[in-house]
Amino acid sequence: QVQLVESGGGLVQPGGSLRLSCGASGFTLDYYAIGWFRQVPGKEREGVGCINGHDGTTYYVDSVNGRFTISRDNTKNTVYLQMNSLKPEDTAVYYCATPGGYYCSPNVVDFDSWGQGTQVTVSS
Repeated sequence: QVQLVESGGGLVQPGGSLRLSCGASGFTLDYYAIGWFRQVPGKEREGVGCINGHDGTTYYVDSVNGRFTISRDNTKNTVYLQMNSLKPEDTAVYYCATPGGYYCSPNVVDFDSWGQGTQVTVSS
């Protein structure tokens, strides 16, 4: 059974950093695109960024571009979301998911195999 598991969330002060991990069981992440998403209560889940499985190309939404970096370590079957210069508006539950193919998709509905999420809180 395909399963993704997020970890690494927590409480951090504005301007701080966190690294989230997305681990997989039941399949090898190497060739799959992995997207990162976030959601706050009362709002729709929004895409944060994505990394292709085929060529490692990364994509980010404007609000995190230059602050967040997605990378993958195939030896650990894990994709990371490095978050720097965090802002209070980055507070959310963060999820990873895959569209089931090599390439990222701009549509949230194309993603499945969602993890349980990890809470990130940016507050002083």
